[in-house]
Amino acid sequence: MIERVNLAIQNKCRLNASGTVLVGVSGGPDSLCLLDILWRQGYSVIVAHLDHALRPESVAEALSVKRKAESLGADCLMHREDAGEYARDHHLSLEEAARVVRYRFLFEKALQCGAQAVAVGHNADDQVETVLMHLMRGSGLAGLRGMSYRSLPNSWSEELALVRPLLGVWREEILSYVEERNLDPVIDSSNLDTRYYRNRLRHELIPILEGYNPQVKRHFWNMALTLADDYDVIEAEVEAAWQACVREQGQGYVVFSMHELKLLPVGVQRHLVRRAIHRLRPDVRDIDFGAVQRFLEFFQSPPRSGECDLLGGLRLWLEGEILWLAEREAEFQIGDFPQLDIDQVAHLPVPGMLSFREGWRLRAEYEEQVEEARTFALENTDPYLTWLDASDLSLPLLIRSRRAGDRFRPLGMGGHSIKISDFMVNEKIPRRARDNWPLVVSGEDIVWVPGYRLAHTFRVRKNTHEIVRLTLVKSA
Repeated sequence: MIERVNLAIQNKCRLNASGTVLVGVSGGPDSLCLLDILWRQGYSVIVAHLDHALRPESVAEALSVKRKAESLGADCLMHREDAGEYARDHHLSLEEAARVVRYRFLFEKALQCGAQAVAVGHNADDQVETVLMHLMRGSGLAGLRGMSYRSLPNSWSEELALVRPLLGVWREEILSYVEERNLDPVIDSSNLDTRYYRNRLRHELIPILEGYNPQVKRHFWNMALTLADDYDVIEAEVEAAWQACVREQGQGYVVFSMHELKLLPVGVQRHLVRRAIHRLRPDVRDIDFGAVQRFLEFFQSPPRSGECDLLGGLRLWLEGEILWLAEREAEFQIGDFPQLDIDQVAHLPVPGMLSFREGWRLRAEYEEQVEEARTFALENTDPYLTWLDASDLSLPLLIRSRRAGDRFRPLGMGGHSIKISDFMVNEKIPRRARDNWPLVVSGEDIVWVPGYRLAHTFRVRKNTHEIVRLTLVKSA
């Protein structure tokens, strides 16, 4: 066993013999075994113990961990946090709350100490239980591969690895080692409580499965190992697809190209969905089939509204051929769109110029060559350039955002009007940019929606003799 663990430490966990390792020690057999092996192999270790405040004996257990650390000459970092209170405050199961507060503590201390990694005592039996839990939840390949010897990045850090050197060691081997070394572990009575899901798997389901096949645990462990290797191969393909499909990502959002996404096999699409969700919700360990399927169905057959809720406060919506996955409160970059400040109203004389956010400028000027301008107006294909019949204008022009009740008579509709809100939806103006999109207004009439359409009333005609040119540009 010692030889296997040493090989795992060097080859799979990739620990540097000269670096410090922070070891999460509960005081149970697994963590004491891990601590003892690392110490005997000459690693510089720091012991970290979190008291979850769930049992009366937890204080005594914390003291026993401290004594063990002192006997090795190792620093010991102690902390007590009420996992039950955390579970209630954050609407989590007690098991999940305990995991969150424990790992948060371990990684905070590891970063403060400059440790190379956080090491925990998960063993082969834990791996089997984890795979079974994921299987029961309908997990995909990412879940069925179980835990990794080395996880980086992980849910807690982008730079500090989480390592599990005992992942290939069975619990009975650990108990034999602990007994042989007289390590005197504490026994957590809650590990026998079958009200906890993992304990029910351990004490009830696995014994039943072993009745069908005594080697079932070994088979599950081997399967996880095989799938982990397969997953690495698939991840290379997924990474290439990610680079091709993802247009943009930021704090709280990921943006996909619908065209590129649809070209991919469904299997790769599923992996991309899981990766995107994990980027935005790293604490979600199991991304279930239903959430992935809702994503796929959305972009394959978008609803009329163009949006839907996905999971955990994340939502999907479409902007033309762009698909957004984002948190509701995410702040998006809108520099590519002309935008007024909130409630901004300004007058634009002719000639004259106004500046907006992010370097956008709107310029108005009279055309001197009217005949040429009439031709340009008829042939224009630039959505940020337009020509107006000046005789119909009330100057100065007003620049403002949309208001409730606004209507617009778009060129090409024979003078019929439409709600400006409906026009923006029809033209697929991005939802997040609609409220502050600049509108050019004359009197009470919307003259121009820059980037989209001129109003029918203000079009240049054959008998137009005075023409105003409007140009909206963004400085480099």
